[in-house]
Amino acid sequence: MTLSFPRTWVEFADPADPDGTLVRADLTWLTSRWACIFGRGCRGIDASRPDDGCCTLGAHFTDADDEERVQAAARRLRADEWQLRRDGRRRGVVGTDAEGSRQTRVVDGACVFLNRAGFAGPPGCALHALAAREGRHPLQTKPDVCWQLPLRREHRSVQRPDGSTYTEVSLGEFDRRGWGPGGHDLDWYCSGATEAHVGEEPLVRSARAEIVALIGEPAYARLLELCRTPLAPHPASQR
Repeated sequence: MTLSFPRTWVEFADPADPDGTLVRADLTWLTSRWACIFGRGCRGIDASRPDDGCCTLGAHFTDADDEERVQAAARRLRADEWQLRRDGRRRGVVGTDAEGSRQTRVVDGACVFLNRAGFAGPPGCALHALAAREGRHPLQTKPDVCWQLPLRREHRSVQRPDGSTYTEVSLGEFDRRGWGPGGHDLDWYCSGATEAHVGEEPLVRSARAEIVALIGEPAYARLLELCRTPLAPHPASQR
């Protein structure tokens, strides 16, 4: 599927900061029927490791708080819910990529927190399983990039003609381009795949907790009001 197609965007002042923050949201993405299908038809980003989902490369940390939260969650994981617990306890859960950026450590071709096929415990991300056991939302245990995907939030400072400034918060689709130049080399990617656009409700509702964490409750309430059927629906959601 082409990455360039008509989209409907909306801009509105953040009710929590009407003079200082403008929210710009991609209604085409937020009203799509995308849903995570890990273990339910997900083909993974690497064709040779289809069961890994998007966990093949490990997860980069956004900041020290993100890393600290994940490290704390790792200490609470039990052996029956984390396949690589012994390795993670002995060698740690943090590694670096080729450029030296800190991320979850990659072990035998995938994230240290990924429970591989054949594990007797819960499949997929051990941190996700931890959240379920503790009655938390996964955004409280998983790396930021993992719980945000495939939402993409960006900030930029904008100067008005009178010299005053405001912050623009953009919320849209984390498509292949969000991975950088290497995103075009992924063997499969869910946001543009029709197979993943099978949600029972629009993304703006199914990802409520994530969106609130990204833009705040007042802005989410306003966004929900604006998310009527867009003029340009997401092509992957059209069936």
